[in-house]
Amino acid sequence: MAVRNFRIAVLGALAAVALPAAALGAAGTAQAATDAGLPSYQTWQNDVQKAVAPAIPWLRDAVDAGRGGKPAIVLDIDNTALETHYHEGRANKPVLRVAQWAHEHDMAVLFVTARTSSSSAQRQLEEAGYPVDDICVREHGEGKGDGKERCRQELTDDGYRITANIGNRLTDFEGGYYEKGFKLPDYGGRLS
Repeated sequence: MAVRNFRIAVLGALAAVALPAAALGAAGTAQAATDAGLPSYQTWQNDVQKAVAPAIPWLRDAVDAGRGGKPAIVLDIDNTALETHYHEGRANKPVLRVAQWAHEHDMAVLFVTARTSSSSAQRQLEEAGYPVDDICVREHGEGKGDGKERCRQELTDDGYRITANIGNRLTDFEGGYYEKGFKLPDYGGRLS
């Protein structure tokens, strides 16, 4: 059964909270982010953590409710599951913790992406530590939002109940087929 709930935990650009200097990574990465008009890595990680903080309590309630279907979460890949802009191929740790919690509680961890190939994506995700139950990619010629909606619909038709949908772009949430969305910052579309 498709759930069309458009509640999105929206997070705008929040005030910076300093993290240890080691969390920044290479100085060149910070400069590239600044040059692109993006916040520092520390600020982004703080904003991501605030956006996903309610996810595990939400998932805990969803598991306890025992509604029908195989419970699952859906994650976008680029700048959601992986730190694509800041550290290519590295896990976005706040999102990884949500995925690991879901996996440990018998929830499927599904990925819906605007990428058009799943082979390199699966390898990157697994190397970053993600459990991967399925990946659905955009078909050639398909718009990003349309592809992601189609993917969630197909996953729902396959018996999954998508309890949480985590992404950083509005196209990650178009069309429904999930219970609750958790939107990571994209800073006015500057972080794709």
